[in-house]
Amino acid sequence: MSSANVACGGHAGDARVMAAVCAWAAEQGVAVGAHVSYDDREHFGRRALDVEPAVLRSQVRAQLTALRAAADAAGTSVRYVKPHGALYHAVARDQRHAGAVVEALLADADEHGGGLPVLGLPGGLVLDLARAAGLGAVAEAFADRGYRADGSLVPRGEPGDLLTDDEAVADRVVRLARRGDVLAVDGAAVRVDARSVCLHSDTPGAVALAARVRGRLADAGVEVRPFA
Repeated sequence: MSSANVACGGHAGDARVMAAVCAWAAEQGVAVGAHVSYDDREHFGRRALDVEPAVLRSQVRAQLTALRAAADAAGTSVRYVKPHGALYHAVARDQRHAGAVVEALLADADEHGGGLPVLGLPGGLVLDLARAAGLGAVAEAFADRGYRADGSLVPRGEPGDLLTDDEAVADRVVRLARRGDVLAVDGAAVRVDARSVCLHSDTPGAVALAARVRGRLADAGVEVRPFA
């Protein structure tokens, strides 16, 4: 089973998009995940914001609640949570914001029963806090983003931030599956202990890239299974 990260929001247009995506996911047997972020529509959640933890906790709860409603109406359910954009990077190292996200997930678990697993960078703080709280924690790698030698991602807009060549992307994922590492922009091998691989839908040629990755994994004898 593949998965779809659904960006969450509270506006009428957001609700229509979420409803349409959830309906499609239900038809195709695709797992739905909540792509929660800072409440920053203008910058698509890719701007770092120093919001108070209580505010962020409320934002995450509201977004997750909105997506749950759309998923329920479509006859499916939310299976995991993945912070988006600037929040994704912040919760890897920021105690306050990582804690706020985990608290929001615990509150959601209290309401709905059973906690949702959270995705993040290997070694990220949010994964440690999630595990300590009894939630699932899933480390992920990126098929189409550039890595630095320290394991962080090359910031968008900088040289090497995005991979779009189908062979390079497929080679990376097969290498990750076989060896547990990826090559950074400087050529260094970076250890990445991941259970999930992300390929962005807005990367040019994303559909062809995904097909190439899946085909190469099958050729390499790698079984693809859902984590959720």
